[in-house]
Amino acid sequence: MKSIAEIIEEAKKSGRKRIAVAAAQEHSALEAAVDAWKNGLADPILIGDGAAIDAIASELGLDLSPFRRIEEKDCGKAAAIAVSLVKSGEADMLMKGILDTSILLKAVLNKETGINSGRLMSHVGVMEADSYHKLFIVTDAAINIAPDIPAKLDIIANAVRVAKALGVATPKVALLAAVEKVNWEKMPCTADAAIITQMNRRGQVKDCVIDGPLALDNAISAGSARIKKIVSDVAGDADILVAPDIEAGNILYKCLLDLGGARGAGIVAGAGKPVVLTSRADSAGTKLASIALASLVSGA
Repeated sequence: MKSIAEIIEEAKKSGRKRIAVAAAQEHSALEAAVDAWKNGLADPILIGDGAAIDAIASELGLDLSPFRRIEEKDCGKAAAIAVSLVKSGEADMLMKGILDTSILLKAVLNKETGINSGRLMSHVGVMEADSYHKLFIVTDAAINIAPDIPAKLDIIANAVRVAKALGVATPKVALLAAVEKVNWEKMPCTADAAIITQMNRRGQVKDCVIDGPLALDNAISAGSARIKKIVSDVAGDADILVAPDIEAGNILYKCLLDLGGARGAGIVAGAGKPVVLTSRADSAGTKLASIALASLVSGA
């Protein structure tokens, strides 16, 4: 797939997935839920403050009559209800409304009632930018603060699964840093990248091709890689950009959307079912694309 629009069109082919929206009283979340229903992507289940939901629907001119609704004003309880619907099979996916990410993830990770699969969860953002020749993934922009090597291996695995759902047979993974040379003392992430790259070359990390450390320009620009004499199957053609920590990942992801004019979709991968996890400031279009991405990953 080469565009966000193509993701949406492909997701339509599998029909509507049931999506539980936790704390649904939020403008762009409601707008995206209605758009997803109109586009044949989702059957939303709205959990939240009914009066607030109705007020927003009236303001935006949205018809919510086709949707199942569950009244719950408390955000924590709304998250727990949404997760329980997914766990019981009444819903196929989970979506964040107007609540903190930590509240939603607490419900997801609950050992007794959650949908944790036992793997590390991570945020996977799929991006379409006019300045790049194909779709690419940015990870992790929202969940893991300072991942160590084992955590980075799980982050890579989650991103590879999403890339494969998008039709990339052998994703090319760039481990980002400020420089392309190892400086283990002052930049430990460069040493992590070198170790993971060697693990991949020895067959310990499968289903992808990894190189790093790579600066961002080397990862996305073949010309930059040539100038710096970097010989790599990944440089200039990366499918997945792995940030060294959450600060770098979050800044890169939001910079692409808000300054670079990119189109994006974001989910949490690694849970038992996909979780649509977008910023409350994200547009309805980004949230619609994220629902489509979750649908594709769920089907895969």
